[in-house]
Amino acid sequence: MVEPKSGLCATIDTPDGVEIARQCNARGLNLTHIFNTHHHFDHVGGNLFLKEKYGATIIGPKADSGRIPGIDVALGDGEIFKFGDYDIHLIHTPGHTLGHCAYYIPDEASVFVGDTIFVMGCGKLFEGTPEQMFGSMAKLAALPDETKVYPAHEYTLSNAAFAMTVEPDNPDLNQAAQNAKALRAKGLPTIPTTIGMERKTNPFMRAGTAERLGKIRKAKDHF
Repeated sequence: MVEPKSGLCATIDTPDGVEIARQCNARGLNLTHIFNTHHHFDHVGGNLFLKEKYGATIIGPKADSGRIPGIDVALGDGEIFKFGDYDIHLIHTPGHTLGHCAYYIPDEASVFVGDTIFVMGCGKLFEGTPEQMFGSMAKLAALPDETKVYPAHEYTLSNAAFAMTVEPDNPDLNQAAQNAKALRAKGLPTIPTTIGMERKTNPFMRAGTAERLGKIRKAKDHF
């Protein structure tokens, strides 16, 4: 992500430091920041390599700060920080992990959600509870419908197949599943989605209660 006025450049998480550096070099970008969503290795594994290579400032959630390598700035729920002309809002979204967060950029109508939301899905509850994930979903669902949602993984086809077992008569879900199949058949990504679309098609965002979300998540774990 590049803020055009200042030229500041950030990566959301660091799954592969070498590949991120290659992409920066190919585009003539200097990586100035790393925004970590949570502590899992596939999200922080390149932190130290990229920090050493570029001197990048690492920002992450205060609740997870002890488990994020090289963290420089730890922020709590609702805190806002400047990234050039952008105001970036950190939203604490526990559930997948206890310290998980999302980064919301109103000026770009975008939110980077890590492993909290996937297209038509959500992350496993490795550390958190259904109640925590339900609260996190509610926070994100409250964003404007047009907000673009950038999950960390492309799990859409498997999520769609499961979601169809939860709401087989949901016409929006049926159409979204067909659209996803068509995109993946062409080798194209299904990301980003939008908050509005997830409100229509995501069984976890549509669960209604924490208890039901927990039941749906257990079913997905064994799907």
